Amino acid sequence: MFFVWAGVFCISLFVLIKAADYFTEAAEKIGLAFKLSPFVLGVTIVSVGTAMPELATSVMAVIKGQMFMPPATALGSNIANILLVVGIAALVAGRLTVKRNLLNIDLPLLAAATVLILAVVWDKAVNFGEAVVLILAYVVYAAYILKSRRPDKLEPEGIWPGQEISATREQRFYFIKKDRPLNLSLVIVLVFSVIAIYFGADWCVRSVINLAAVLQIKSSVVVLLALAVGTSLPELAVALTSVKKGKFEIALGNVFGANVFNSLMVMGVPALFGRVAVDTLTFSVGVPFLVGATCLYFFGSFDKKITRAEGIMYLTVYGLFAAKIMGLF
Repeated sequence: MFFVWAGVFCISLFVLIKAADYFTEAAEKIGLAFKLSPFVLGVTIVSVGTAMPELATSVMAVIKGQMFMPPATALGSNIANILLVVGIAALVAGRLTVKRNLLNIDLPLLAAATVLILAVVWDKAVNFGEAVVLILAYVVYAAYILKSRRPDKLEPEGIWPGQEISATREQRFYFIKKDRPLNLSLVIVLVFSVIAIYFGADWCVRSVINLAAVLQIKSSVVVLLALAVGTSLPELAVALTSVKKGKFEIALGNVFGANVFNSLMVMGVPALFGRVAVDTLTFSVGVPFLVGATCLYFFGSFDKKITRAEGIMYLTVYGLFAAKIMGLF
C-alpha cells in the first residue's frame, strides 16, 4: 500500500502544480484582455499562482478535518524555500548577487511576516479573528508592493532602459501587449484548471493521510518534508531558470514573495473554513527552524550576496531539519 499511496501522492502533486501553472497562464491572459496592467498581473497572479498548491492543499485539509496540515504546510514550505531553494540556487550559481538594497523593503517585510506568524501560532491554534488579521496583512503587503515597485517609464518598445529583450516568466508581463482579445478557450482552460486543482489537492491530502497511516507516523512528518518540498518545486524551477539567465534578483525575490504569502494567506485562509491547530512536532521543530532559517537569510543578505559556501550551509541546515523531523536524533 505504501507504493500505491506514494504514487498517488506524486501524481496528485504533479497535477496540482501543473493545474496551478495553467490557471496562472489563463488568468494572466484574461486579465490582459480586460486591460489590466501587466505589472499588476505580475505582482498578484504570479505570486498567488506559484503558491496555489500550498493554499489548495491547506484549504482541502481543513475541509477534511485535518486541522494540523495548514501550519505544517506553510512552515515546511517556507523552510524549504529558504534553505533548499536558495541553497541549491547559490550552489548552482556559485554566488547570488543583487543590486537592489534588500534592507529597504524585502527583508523587513519577510521578518515582519515571520514575527506575525509566530505570534499567531504561539497558542498552537489559528482562530477566525487571527485569520482575518493575517489576510488583511497580506492585502496591505500587496498594496505596498504595488506602490513601491511600480516600474519606471518604459521605452516605446516596451523594454526598460538597458533591459535585455529575452525575459523570464516574471519579466514578460512588462513586454506583452495588452490589447489581446478574450478567447473562449482561455475561460475553458481556467475552469478545467480550477477543477484539476480541486481534485489534485483532494487526492494529495488523501495520500498524505494514508501514507502517514501506512508508515505509522504523524501526518505532519509527511507534510513538513514531502509535501513542503513538492509544493516548493515551482519556486525552485523559477530560481534555477533565473540563475541560468543571471537574474539573481528574481531568484531571491520569488522566495520573499512566496514566504510572505505562505505566512499570511496559507495560514489565514484555511482558518476561515474551520479550526486550524499546530501539532507538537510542527511547533517544537518547525517553528525554531523557521526562525533560524529566516534569521540566516536575513543576516546573510546584508552584503547583497549569497556565496556557494553559504548555499552549502543552507543545505546542511535543511538536512539537519529533515533528520530532526524524521526522529533520527
